[in-house]
Amino acid sequence: MADYYKILGVEKGASEEEIKKAYRKLAHKYHPDKEGGDEEKFKEINEAYQVLSDKTKRGQYDQFGQTFEGAGGSGGFSGFGGFGQGGFGGFSGASGWEDVFSDIFGNRSAGFHQEAGRDIQADIEITFKEMVEGVKRNIKLYKNVKCEVCDGSGGAPGAKEETCKDCNGSGKIRKSIRTILGTIAQESVCDRCKGRGRVYTEKCKRCQGEGIHKEEKNIVVDIPAGISSGQTISVRGEGEAGKHGAPNGDLFINVHIRKHDKFARDEENNIISEEEISFAQAALGDKIEIETIEGKVSMKIPAGTQNGEVFRIRNMGVPFLRGGGRGHHLVKIRVVVPKKLSRREKELIGELRDLEK
Repeated sequence: MADYYKILGVEKGASEEEIKKAYRKLAHKYHPDKEGGDEEKFKEINEAYQVLSDKTKRGQYDQFGQTFEGAGGSGGFSGFGGFGQGGFGGFSGASGWEDVFSDIFGNRSAGFHQEAGRDIQADIEITFKEMVEGVKRNIKLYKNVKCEVCDGSGGAPGAKEETCKDCNGSGKIRKSIRTILGTIAQESVCDRCKGRGRVYTEKCKRCQGEGIHKEEKNIVVDIPAGISSGQTISVRGEGEAGKHGAPNGDLFINVHIRKHDKFARDEENNIISEEEISFAQAALGDKIEIETIEGKVSMKIPAGTQNGEVFRIRNMGVPFLRGGGRGHHLVKIRVVVPKKLSRREKELIGELRDLEK
């Protein structure tokens, strides 16, 4: 049974941010398109992240393990039963002892198997304003696409199909393997026809019979308003094309938000900024212009405003990703005390001090 926490290299009590950070690091490391990448490891990492990044699934996984519904796991064995007389007892959750040996020595019922195209991972950086408003971005990808000459079939235009001579049309190659339990028949997919049982009399010259070729493609990605830095957008079918008409892989886009020089965002989707006012404005009150993500607005500073006091401009924060309004704009006031005073200013402040006695 897979340990999703161990796969991502995090503790069971890890925060959402720690899980995201671990996922991004491992996904970059093992992505199949990178040198030293590992497709199976990449899929394993994605499966772990899909569960641990979802609060409901993570809670179910923590309680029930990989057997919880919707985890994408195998369900696990509920027990091995016993070793019956004259042979093996049945596995609860497996089809029988033959499946164990088929895993070791090969698929007993090998046949035509379409291998989907690989998933692609990309990174996008957007501005703080684009995060608030949402944005469409154009991404250039150099990837495997379906061959337009043969429409993905791998055969030259006008070429006929014929029975594969290597497997006599079965799509399978049968071999016998000697084991301590006797001779076991192993069937594997025919390398020549890839399990189809038929081949073209002439391969497509554009793709050399693979049905795919490398090409640069432009993809427009819609990044929704309110997305968080480190979140991943999945675009189905925009990964690499599969060979011989197999389904395309998916595109995973990691979104990064550039730091703003004035605004910050809190966990409740509020935008936070800071404004300076003078001692006189704080004491007597005033109206000041506040810079927001949507432009400047006027805000009233009441008399007696204290240093560090926070004022709220309603519904001018970050939109909630799944709808339901948006946060607020929180303005923290910083009262600036002058370091140098004129003689007259000193006299007036001195008079104010005397009045307070």
